[in-house]
Amino acid sequence: MAKSERDLKRAEFVSKAGWGDAGERLLAGDASFRKYFRLSRPRGSAVVMDAPPPQEDVRPFVQIARHLIGLGLSAPEILAEDVEHGFLLLEDFGDDTYARVLKAGGDEGELYSRATDVLVALYRAGDRSLIPGLGAYTGDALIEAAMLLPEWYLPEASGKPTPPEEIERYVAAWRECLAALPVTTETLLLRDYHKDNLLWLPARPGVKACGLLDFQDAQRGHPSYDLVSLIEDARRDVAPAVHAACLDLYIGEAGIADAAGFRTGFALMAAQRHARIIGVFVRLLRRDGKPDYLQYLPRVWRMFEHSLQHEALTPLRRWVDRTLPPELRRIGAPS
Repeated sequence: MAKSERDLKRAEFVSKAGWGDAGERLLAGDASFRKYFRLSRPRGSAVVMDAPPPQEDVRPFVQIARHLIGLGLSAPEILAEDVEHGFLLLEDFGDDTYARVLKAGGDEGELYSRATDVLVALYRAGDRSLIPGLGAYTGDALIEAAMLLPEWYLPEASGKPTPPEEIERYVAAWRECLAALPVTTETLLLRDYHKDNLLWLPARPGVKACGLLDFQDAQRGHPSYDLVSLIEDARRDVAPAVHAACLDLYIGEAGIADAAGFRTGFALMAAQRHARIIGVFVRLLRRDGKPDYLQYLPRVWRMFEHSLQHEALTPLRRWVDRTLPPELRRIGAPS
């Protein structure tokens, strides 16, 4: 098969980085335009991130990876970079993603506890965890991200465009909910902190046993957000006991003084994330031709409905119950 222009550019990057003698194998793609390739040779291996501009920008990944390493966490070392063309050569963390280890019977409690420890470390780092100029995932930014529910999911489920007045009511409901969010310390949010982006590195000590990937969209915001990503995973049911243990672990080890306020924040961040993901999965279907994510919608709807039971989310629950009754929550459900 003839190599594409992109393949040739990647080969040139690899050669300049001193890995031209290595074999190359496609590792994975994801919901973005990024692809990953493993380079292998007798004396070691590395991973190439292929993130084509203008759809992707590797500079945030480089900045945040080095920042996380500086905080004592396991992000991959950047071995070489070509930010203009969207190529990075990364330290190879191996194949033991949390997803793979869990599927093979790994200790769920241990894995999730160690991942929670990473989030505690970020919280304890205080202002050191934040990068100057980092965007805030708070207030209007949270609402804007959650707009995918009325803009993509609701038209798909109802078969008609969402009326402008319903969009306005949805935004008003979110503003009322977020007004109930207790004030707390902001921390670094990795934004996609779940089993597919975590690597199990048991030979490393402490928090370094949890390897970190896919953090280029990091922002600052409520400290519960990444914990929601971890234990309310769209693609995996987390055991209720593990869910409860991680929430308790975070509150205890981070020294959260207002535990009830933190749990309120957790419910709000859970509702926001689930609303966004419900819309994302339909957008992936309609805009990007990727239907596979619909299989996860029933799980996300269950978690969304659970989060809506918190009293702080009453305005949003009323909007959802009125505009999305149970019969409109079945996209992706088994037939």
